[in-house]
Amino acid sequence: MDATLLFQLVLNGLIVGALYGVVAMSFVLIYKASQVVNFAQGEFLLVGAWVCWWLLTYWQLPIWAGFLVTLAFMTIFGVVLQVIVLRPLIGEPVISVIMATVGLSIFFQALMKWMFGVFAQPFPPMFTVERISILGLDVQSVYLASLVVSVLIMVGFWWFFTYSKHGLAMRATAFDQQVAQSLGVSVPKVFAMSWAISAVVSSVAGIVVGVVNGVSSALSFYGIKVFPAVILGGLDSIVGAVLGGLIIGVLENVAQYVDAQWLNWGNMYQIAPFYAMILILLIKPYGLFGTRNIERV
Repeated sequence: MDATLLFQLVLNGLIVGALYGVVAMSFVLIYKASQVVNFAQGEFLLVGAWVCWWLLTYWQLPIWAGFLVTLAFMTIFGVVLQVIVLRPLIGEPVISVIMATVGLSIFFQALMKWMFGVFAQPFPPMFTVERISILGLDVQSVYLASLVVSVLIMVGFWWFFTYSKHGLAMRATAFDQQVAQSLGVSVPKVFAMSWAISAVVSSVAGIVVGVVNGVSSALSFYGIKVFPAVILGGLDSIVGAVLGGLIIGVLENVAQYVDAQWLNWGNMYQIAPFYAMILILLIKPYGLFGTRNIERV
């Protein structure tokens, strides 16, 4: 048993898991505000990464400028998407809204392939030092940067929901839309804001992953990869999303280690999170921190 390799994998799992947690928070944010499960979440990562890559390579913008322009674009993108596509579906059966997000997912995947091709494109170099030694282990600088970004986003979410006026309005809407509206909260604006924030945060995660692996249609798969983290933590829990992301990130790497050392089944890195999702659904269907709904029949 190689303890050093195992520790390296656990450390990488925590770093990647923090990024999963960020995407999972975006997933939960939309669900809490509008009760919509967004199956186009992975495409938010894809669109944001391609937009930033295009600004940096074709327009030769500085990294900071390209990043800020991408965030502004994704804010508008999220609002327009909610107003034009999702708002007309308010009051329709849940399956209709779900199928609409599935359709958006397919549409944006095809659109990005048509606009930018199917091959992965690397981001311009962003760090002068590629690796940093931590406790004797070499960690890529971009991974450390992604960890810092993930922590900042998590702290930003905490401050937003605890102290900001809009965050409190969003919490009230998530608790009870009718009560929030009776208190003067504009529910449609809260819906639009939740989609805008989700698009912005997901695009940041997409840019980070794109810097590591290049930008390609494979980025959209992250929307599926974080789904076990969302289910594990609870579909309506921000804290659960963060912890679920960390657990899934570590689980992926530990499963890969166990498989390579003893099982030799292959592909455990990809399927272990979904085994965990099935298990938690059997034992605790509402997740570790999800709210249990009790209905009278």
